[in-house]
Amino acid sequence: MKEKVRLAGPVDLADRLEKSRSMDRPIRMLAKAVREKIRPGTFRDWLHGVPTGKPLHPPLATVTLGCWVSATLLDFAKTDPRAARTLIAAGIGGALPTAAAGITDWSSLHLEQQRVGFVHMLVNLTAVSLFSGSLLLRLAGREGGGKALSLVGLGAAAVGGYLGGHLAYRQAAGANHAEQVAHLVPLGWHDLCQLDDLPQGRPVARRLGYIQLFVMRHGDGVTVLADQCSHLAGPLHQGRIVMKNGVPCVVCPWHGSTFRLTDGSVKHGPATAPAPTFETRVRQDGTIQVRPLT
Repeated sequence: MKEKVRLAGPVDLADRLEKSRSMDRPIRMLAKAVREKIRPGTFRDWLHGVPTGKPLHPPLATVTLGCWVSATLLDFAKTDPRAARTLIAAGIGGALPTAAAGITDWSSLHLEQQRVGFVHMLVNLTAVSLFSGSLLLRLAGREGGGKALSLVGLGAAAVGGYLGGHLAYRQAAGANHAEQVAHLVPLGWHDLCQLDDLPQGRPVARRLGYIQLFVMRHGDGVTVLADQCSHLAGPLHQGRIVMKNGVPCVVCPWHGSTFRLTDGSVKHGPATAPAPTFETRVRQDGTIQVRPLT
């Protein structure tokens, strides 16, 4: 009995994009150029969404897509054409900061995520071009052609949105990858290790049950954070210790996210979520005890 041929669905196609190496060279070149042009600092942090604690790209994309969907609905409702033009123009105007935030995030992702994100970007550029053409036709009095281009542009934007959802939900780009230890560790104090077993001023990894922790001794005190970087789960204990405005911080070795050791808060992106921290104390016998801050 012949086996039925199963047509590739959108999930299969997106999965294939993750594994396709055909775009790797331009992806690496573009990602490097973006990182060189948009250097770590306040502007890059804003594009990542560090001040708001959430990635900036998704809400901006929602506003842009919402404008275009609304304009297309107004076309079908046969309302005043000026309203649809205004919405299309607003969507095109919002596409620039949306793209700036998106490509900044994209430049600091894993290669498999960048492959999907690269096509996501190309499809969305196509959508912007189509809606721009639609607006020009409408301004020239060719409403029928403008409406047709809007429909095609909305189709392209829908494909781009699907790939964006694949990035966010299947590949977890932009999600918080840090251990949410408050509900993983039982209440109360827990023995971790001996103070004398820790090197002075150099972070190491220690385990509390099945959770890996970042542990650094400074004199007779100890700083303990969840070891996974909230950006893409990089090992913080392998990072550099730096001073930022007089405050000690750890820099993730993978993509440069910087966290304050005092409270785990984000100093620089691409991470937007803080590193979970632990309260510590040292018993008289030199045993370090920890409990998560809730």
